[in-house]
Amino acid sequence: MAQPVPDTAASAPSPLPNTQMMPGLTMARIWRLICDQSHGRLGYALRMAAACTTTVLIGEIWQVPELAVPALVTMALWQKDRVTNAVAGIAVNVLILILLLVIYGLVRVTLDHPMGLVIVIALLSFSFFFLGSASKLKPVAYMLGLITVYGLVAIDQVPVGEIVTRALLYTDLFLAIPGAVMIVLGLLICPSPKKILTDDIAARLHMAASLLQIPDLQTRERATALLRDGTTGMMKSARMAALEKIWSTHDLACLKQAASNSFAILALADHASRTSLREEPSSRLVKTLESMADIFSDGDYPTDIQRPVIKPEQPILEAMANLLPNFTTPSAAYNETPSKPKKSGFFTEDAFSNPDHVRFAVKGTAAVMLSYLTFKVLDWPGIHTCIITCFIVALPTMGEMISKLTLRITGALMGGALGIVSIIAIMPHLNDITGFLILIFVVSLIAAWIRTGDERIAYAGFQIGLAFYLTDLKGYGPTADMATARDRIVGIMLGNFITYMMFTSFWPSSAYDHLGSSLRKLAECLKNQGKAQAVQDKIQAAISSQAALAESERTLEYAMSEPLHMRADQPRLWAAREALDDTANLTEELLITSEKTDLSDRIARLKQIIS
Repeated sequence: MAQPVPDTAASAPSPLPNTQMMPGLTMARIWRLICDQSHGRLGYALRMAAACTTTVLIGEIWQVPELAVPALVTMALWQKDRVTNAVAGIAVNVLILILLLVIYGLVRVTLDHPMGLVIVIALLSFSFFFLGSASKLKPVAYMLGLITVYGLVAIDQVPVGEIVTRALLYTDLFLAIPGAVMIVLGLLICPSPKKILTDDIAARLHMAASLLQIPDLQTRERATALLRDGTTGMMKSARMAALEKIWSTHDLACLKQAASNSFAILALADHASRTSLREEPSSRLVKTLESMADIFSDGDYPTDIQRPVIKPEQPILEAMANLLPNFTTPSAAYNETPSKPKKSGFFTEDAFSNPDHVRFAVKGTAAVMLSYLTFKVLDWPGIHTCIITCFIVALPTMGEMISKLTLRITGALMGGALGIVSIIAIMPHLNDITGFLILIFVVSLIAAWIRTGDERIAYAGFQIGLAFYLTDLKGYGPTADMATARDRIVGIMLGNFITYMMFTSFWPSSAYDHLGSSLRKLAECLKNQGKAQAVQDKIQAAISSQAALAESERTLEYAMSEPLHMRADQPRLWAAREALDDTANLTEELLITSEKTDLSDRIARLKQIIS
């Protein structure tokens, strides 16, 4: 790599205030998150949109009805790298075999038995909602429930003579097509997980260099988001890269070490940028970080990194410089993990003792059944999308329901509006499948761009895709059916309303009730961080602290968005906010030195909130 250049004289910038964001989203913050051009986001969105469009193309060729379902499955399951996509695609195709057996058995049981169908739908809904709340199947439980229940509802609409064949064929295609697209197209257009890993490391180094100069608000928000992410995503990329069997074990070990050190570099740079006694950045250190980031961006990693000279009175910058010589050198004492964590089972520890899981399943089932009975009583089959919506929008606490309600409604209205405008202004002018696929790609890209953004807005992106696909993917090829568009948007809004009503009226669960467990976990992480002595032990402890901090901050955000009759006292919420801000600083300070005389007092302050 390029040799560091000598320091140049520079005047120290004025101290920057702490810009820790208060819980909740302002319109300005939402707009910044929408426009955020973080590393890899555009490529990820483009590939996701291409995958959704390919799924639609295959569905049109095979004339798959209700093509919106496989398109939505593709958007929900699409991953960044080729290996994770292949693994997920294979898993989906294995699951489809189980689902086919389940659907076949259920069809035999419920055929010509309407009451039996109602009972089976209720039991299936309860089972999938419970699994989504109390098991490791949470990421896909709701999607599996959606497909299974929706398959049974759709079967009820077809002629009896074709019922079994259609059930098996269409349920197969609903998951088989997205699974095949993820495997084949993912291998063709997605980068290697190793490239994702090196890009992530480079992004953190570039961010650290920016923080050491004069960072703007958006840079600081991105840095905070990266810190809260820790190294989970990078370590997952390393594991996926190992599955390819084409990368050296030594190289992957070096990249794992670099991933951990890049987190520490970013944390220290963030602390340097926010301290009231902001240190004068060393141009030599900044240039070294930028040079290292460029090498990682090229898919390689630097070796023999020269430690830049730092003044002794700059302890934060000195701590950063001390990490550079061994930045990509795996520690012999810390090659993998200090100790193998205890493996957890399929269900969570409190799966059968915590009544919240059962209550969540009951509320979800009630929402599904009320939606089902509504469109059956009204004899309005077009609004069956309310059932799909129930599985997608169910959330456990009042705070989550309210904070995401705006995203749901906004996303659904945007997607529905795009669908209706395309039917009125674009569909009549489309003469072949090419123009139709371009339309699908453009709208999918809009949805995917938001879907791949910050988790605070990602939900709206999925809702845009949901509403648009359910509006425009009717029959085969371009549609001019405005009635279908109207019915499906009504179904989505009805499903949103019914789910919200059920989850906020019966056993309403406050997010503040979950804050105590998050803060206890955070206090324990801080204790462990204070006890750590070795450099890598300190870094791993800081990573755990940041993960617990992220969980606590999100829980507090939800608690502060709850209605007044459920919301905790304002002074307690503000005290929690201040304690979390202090904890964010503490996790970074402990990377410099674990000799913090006030550590016990600051942890005790954190515990007072939950006492």
